[in-house]
Order: sequence, then structure tokens, then C-alpha cells
Amino acid sequence: MNIQRLQGRAGHAARALLNDSLNVVTIAERIEQLNQLDIEEAADAVAHLPQPKALRVIARPELHNAGKILAAMPVDQAVRLLKATAHDRVADIFQEMEDRPRAIIFSRLDPATAHAVEHLMAYPQRTAGSIMTTEYVAVPDDYTVAETLAHIRRVESHSETVYAIYVLDRESGALTGVVTLRRLVTVPGEADILSVARRDGIETAGPLMAQEDVARLIRRNNLLALPIVNDEDRMLGIVTVDDVIDTMIADTTEDAQKFGGMEALGKPYNQISFAGMIQKRAGWLCALFVGEMLTASAMQYFENELEKAIVLTLFMPLIMSSGGNSGSQATSLIIRALALGELKLSDWWRVGLRELPTGVTLGAILGAVGFIRIMIWQKLGFYDYGEHWVLIGFTVFSALIGIVTFGSMAGSMLPFILQKLRLDPASASAPFVATLVDVSGLVIYFSVALLILSGTLL
Repeated sequence: MNIQRLQGRAGHAARALLNDSLNVVTIAERIEQLNQLDIEEAADAVAHLPQPKALRVIARPELHNAGKILAAMPVDQAVRLLKATAHDRVADIFQEMEDRPRAIIFSRLDPATAHAVEHLMAYPQRTAGSIMTTEYVAVPDDYTVAETLAHIRRVESHSETVYAIYVLDRESGALTGVVTLRRLVTVPGEADILSVARRDGIETAGPLMAQEDVARLIRRNNLLALPIVNDEDRMLGIVTVDDVIDTMIADTTEDAQKFGGMEALGKPYNQISFAGMIQKRAGWLCALFVGEMLTASAMQYFENELEKAIVLTLFMPLIMSSGGNSGSQATSLIIRALALGELKLSDWWRVGLRELPTGVTLGAILGAVGFIRIMIWQKLGFYDYGEHWVLIGFTVFSALIGIVTFGSMAGSMLPFILQKLRLDPASASAPFVATLVDVSGLVIYFSVALLILSGTLL
């Protein structure tokens, strides 16, 4: 397909992609334009880019459907691009490909690249091994500083980062030290590499460590890269801070979607088909709807009370929303704390002891606001709640204390229960908690009303 034909099919986005001679298109803009094309058009556009710029596009995780785009390109060209791409990115791209094109392209890779990529793909998803790269700078422990700098010059174009250089035991290959590039360029070239390397307190991780724990290690120690080692302390690869950021953004997006009461999309919004969108959202909506049906059952149970005191229905939306809001606040705080490692499963009782007085206090604040609102409306003549308006106000006050407390406790405990059951705590999303508290809130509200208003309105 020639350039004119591509421009005719893809329009403005493809023309901008091909306008490389003017250097007016940034990599971010180019990727955004590619994401707007279908697979065949995107593959043709990448095929017509100069190889250095095509490599920069392929290397970015923001490019949607990279595996499908490469699979649609001529095999020789796809192989050339993948050979020059970081091994961890190649592994990610292969994960997106169908089996047949992946096997064809994989068979054309050089043995070193194929072995490295196969090794990376063997690790479970969401582990350090699945996001690490094997392209790092390492030197034996008998090198001098000058020899190390010369080695960096030879391999820098094939390394993920050169800011950290790892010193390995020449005999065993075990990690014995780490030295920064800044340190290297400030010492004499004849100095031994071990004399300038940090040898104690080196932070490492195993290949099966969860990526969330890797992120915490990097953040806590302010690292640009974390070495991944096996049981014998031999280097397997490194996880760089940008790899962690990419994976954590994806995880945050997934959790945010679950907080909304639906399955994680797994793809960008524009890439999800209509049927896929219905599939992701309908199940949770039906489950939440069935849960809300219990609200109708609760109201039917208190039908006689409603007939006697219609005024109680005026405050039902207020009561239900307050409990749901407090529960959503609590569950959001606990889920985030669990994700960041600030809380462990064994901390559930500490959280309960904290949320109980918190819920009572918040409920009392809201209850006081509700009582004052009833009093102002009654005194100023906005609405007549009848001769027992004080008791009605006290009912709302007391019910809000109970409902907000229950919402805070339920919202804080649900993530622990789900984690104990080995389920994703993010599933204790705001809509799920709100549905639970809606039903229980009505029971609490009318139970309090029966207790306070018996002999008067009821």
C-alpha cells in the first residue's frame, strides 16, 4: 500500500503520522493518532515510519493493540522491530498476540532474544518477573572504573538504564555491589569497581514478589531500579521505576472501574465493543438491583408503620444516602490502605475499634444537622411535622447515629472479609456497600422509630 492510498484511507491522523520530514509530530501525538486507526491502517502507518521512530512508538505501552499491529505487518519488518525493542516490552507485546502470528514471529527471533523473552513470559502476571527487564548493565567484580565506563559505552544503547551498574562475582555471578553512574564519573579510572560500589544494604526482590510490593520497595528506598535475584543472589533482571508506574496506572484504572460497581474493562474505553460493554456492566447492575429489591421487602415489612406515620417517609432518602455515603468512605479508605500495605489482614480489629467511635461521632454530627433542619422548618412554618415533631427529630437523630455507624463498620470490614476469602477487596465497591447499607438502614430506621414513637404516632 503506497503513502497516497494510506492517506486516502486514514485521513488526517495518518497524514500527520507520515509527515515525519517536518518533525512536527511528537511520539505522544503519533501514538494517539495510531490509537484512532483500525489495526490494518495502524500497521501500514507504522510500516511507513522510519525505523528509529517506529521503534519509539512500539516501545511505548500507551500504544493500544501493539501485538495485533505487529502481527498485521510484514513478518520481516515486525521481527526487525522486535529485535531492537527491550525484552520486557517484547514479552508484553507477545502476550497480546494470537498464537499463530506469535509462533511465526518468535521463530524468527535470534536465540538470545528468544531465550530472554521466553524466560520473561514464564513468570506469572502481576509479579516482579513479569515486569522486569533483562537488559541492564553489569560488570564483574575485578573491573576497574575505567573498564566499567568503557563497558557502559558499548552496551548503553541496549540497556534499559545506565544510572545503576551492578557488580557481580566473577565466579558465582552473585550480586555483590551496586554503583551509580554519578559515583563512577567522580573517581579515578584506575580505582577498583568494588572500592566505589555500595556492598551493604542492597535492596533486592525475588521474581515472584507481587508487583505492588515491588512498587513499595522502590518508593520507600527512592530507587530508579530494583534488582531481581534468584535464591543464589544471581541477577535475573531489574524492575525500573517507569515499569512500576505503567503497571500501577493499569491497576489503578482497574480498581477505579471496580469501585464503580462493574468488572474491569481490561481495555481502553474506546476499544470495548458494545456487546463487551454490556457484558462487563450488566452482571453487577443485576446483582445490585436484586440487592435493592430487599429494600422493597423491608418497606413492605414496615407497611403498617408507614401508614400510621407518613411523615417518616420524608426522611428515608436522607437516611439511606447517609449510611451509604459513610460506608463508601470507609471502604475506599481501607481498600487503599490495604493496597499500599499500610494495613494487613490481621489489623481488622484495630480498624474496627477506630471506625466504631468514628461512625458514632459522624452519625451524631449528621443527626444534629437533621434535627436542626426539622426544628427550623417547623418553627419558620416551612412544614408542619405535627405536635410530635420533637420526637420525629429525635428519631432521625438517633437513626442516623445507628445507620452511619453501621455503614462505617460494614464498609471497613468488607475489604478484610473479601481478602480473607482470597477475593479482590476492590469488589467491595461503593455501590455494593451502598446497597447493603440501604437495606439495613431501613431496618434500623424503622426499628428506632418503633422504639421512640410507640404510643404517639405509632
